[in-house]
Amino acid sequence: MKIKKSWRDKLADSKGLPKIGRVMGNMTKRWGTGTMVIPAPMEVDEIMRRVPKGRLITIKEIRAALAKKHRVNITCPITTGIFAWIAAHAAEEAAVEGRKRITPYWRTLKTGGELNVKYPGGIPALRERLQTEGHRVIQKGKKLVVADFERSLFIPSV
Repeated sequence: MKIKKSWRDKLADSKGLPKIGRVMGNMTKRWGTGTMVIPAPMEVDEIMRRVPKGRLITIKEIRAALAKKHRVNITCPITTGIFAWIAAHAAEEAAVEGRKRITPYWRTLKTGGELNVKYPGGIPALRERLQTEGHRVIQKGKKLVVADFERSLFIPSV
């Protein structure tokens, strides 16, 4: 019987990442030409972990910091989002086991300030944590976003 990996095991499994390559083929239509990094999961978690209370970050800022770190044009948006999701679940897994200092995943928003429904506890838990830290969550069409999130953006140094 195969044993299911924990979220923290998934976070620690770099699978040979980060990898740097050229933007080619159909990808150039969306991202242009140049170089791209596929980050390691722990790199995404490390940036998320540094966001202080009362501040926010979006996947866009994480991608920009990783692109700068690796001296490339862009960071893969798909894997960055997936690794943020894994980091969120790994943090919640650690919290359930009693750890006090976890990655503050609720401070990481989707591009545009949108709350990520796939994070642990879904929208209700995220809204509560964000409001506790002084942010206002509003409805914007079908999405829930942090109002004026740009004012609270954390720009990580590399």
